[in-house]
Amino acid sequence: MPSPLRPRSSYSGCPTEYLGSHLVTNGERARGPFSGFVAALVNAAVMAAEDKLGRDTVVLDLRELVDSFDALVVASGRNDRQVRAIAEEVERLVAIALDVKPIHVEGWSAAEWIALDYGDVIVHVFDEAAREYYDLEHLWNAAPAVRSATIA
Repeated sequence: MPSPLRPRSSYSGCPTEYLGSHLVTNGERARGPFSGFVAALVNAAVMAAEDKLGRDTVVLDLRELVDSFDALVVASGRNDRQVRAIAEEVERLVAIALDVKPIHVEGWSAAEWIALDYGDVIVHVFDEAAREYYDLEHLWNAAPAVRSATIA
């Protein structure tokens, strides 16, 4: 049973007060909490990845680096079925929490890399080989990152 979406309030160094209870920071500090919409969307995406046993979920706070969006959520699945399941769960939980659908979705057919564009937040769900190849965390290494501590 997924845990309910609710605000969190005391995560030192965490870029948002809405991230789930199983997240730890990488030691970098963000410029403050995300807006309520962005925080709830990030929270729903992280919870969806956890619910579908995604691997190595990370939230990158890009507010200081780009103006077009605030955050990237990156998660991995072991195969195309799990990648699709994670992306479907992200859509479902975001719809429940915020009553919004992605502006654009790309990558359903091959399911190596599914990108869900919610405007202020972009969710990337990779299979492990594609994630290693594209290495978004390295590309955006100047961004403060928050990783999930409980995903195997």
